Amino acid sequence: MDPEIAALAGTAGTTVVTLMVTNAWESARDGMVALWRRFQPARAESIGEELEAGRADLLLARQAGDADSEAELTVEWQGRLRRFLLARPEAAEELRRVLDELTPQLPGDTAPEQIRMEARASGSVRIYQAGRDQHITDR
Repeated sequence: MDPEIAALAGTAGTTVVTLMVTNAWESARDGMVALWRRFQPARAESIGEELEAGRADLLLARQAGDADSEAELTVEWQGRLRRFLLARPEAAEELRRVLDELTPQLPGDTAPEQIRMEARASGSVRIYQAGRDQHITDR
């Protein structure tokens, strides 16, 4: 599996579940439903219902002091989004756009700054990437 798809699905699943208990919930739900409506229209309504059901479960779990439910729900949505992206890889850019809109609405500073690097090579080439300083001495 493409590690980029797995990372994107992980981030998206975590973001959606985190926003389930915030004032930004409607934006998160609407963004996910719109994504499905564009790429898998037959499932869009059921995705909206599943998101709402997950939110209701999470709110009840929090009231009961059940900390495990949020982790389980996060894993569930990460897997669902991973399968969605595997079936429709062309949806990745749209999902990134939705996440970019939702990220400022996350409570607190929940994620470190992210740097995305991508490199592709063939033959006998070298690729050097760094998130910060890099010193290379080739001879």
